[in-house]
Amino acid sequence: MPGRRTLAIVEKAYRGALEKQFFDTLYLAVELHRQLGGLDLLLRGRAVTYGVRAEPVPALRIGGRTLDTLSDPRRDLRVLMDAGVRVHAEESALAAHGLDPGRLLAGVLTAADGSTALRWPEYRMVCYL
Repeated sequence: MPGRRTLAIVEKAYRGALEKQFFDTLYLAVELHRQLGGLDLLLRGRAVTYGVRAEPVPALRIGGRTLDTLSDPRRDLRVLMDAGVRVHAEESALAAHGLDPGRLLAGVLTAADGSTALRWPEYRMVCYL
């Protein structure tokens, strides 16, 4: 099915700074986009927080050690969008977290609840990350 995009749905956010600093959901999305020839990403649940403007992720200090290699989902979303990934944030999840759609990163679009599911037949495949 060349030319058809894959839809990746992300609902769970922040799975631990240390545990995922070298490989996380958004890193996987980069590879899926590259290998499958196109990806759309739907942020749902707490994952919509990835799509809003916020301060950069600070370094973490543990004892005498500073970790500054932590994942920054907003930076990672920008990388994805620069590569051609279309990113949507579900409206009800934004509202549930008290987030105004006006705070979304440039390029992140809102999606009405259920609207993406209606388009599933257009996709090569749908997966949850």
